Amino acid sequence: MNKLCDRLREVHEAGVYRLNCTLDDVRGAAQQAGYTLFEIDLSEAHSKGALLAALALAIEAPEWFGNNWDALADALADLSWQPAPGYVLLLRDASLAGIEEETLNSILLETVAFWQSQGKAFWAFFA
Repeated sequence: MNKLCDRLREVHEAGVYRLNCTLDDVRGAAQQAGYTLFEIDLSEAHSKGALLAALALAIEAPEWFGNNWDALADALADLSWQPAPGYVLLLRDASLAGIEEETLNSILLETVAFWQSQGKAFWAFFA
């Protein structure tokens, strides 16, 4: 796990990935790194609205969250209510067929780039 924790701390390697280790490994490494872990079970997210609601709940989005893609992008680039040296977003049971997966991936990649410009790592893992 130390190796994974060290890798999570590498800001320039942060990105959007398919998980190739156990969920417990990611949970432990995020905790060891002192990162905030947002874990989301998407098994019941069969629509854009359900996906956005699950994401908002997981990140404990503020009241201004508008349940749309722009609000998600804004919230992920803020996270002032969740201060941390880095972030890990763990998306479990994600089968997003027909839910604008490209849009979500684009927002996640933009979020990674934003946090890198702030000197922080933001990782997103699809499990």
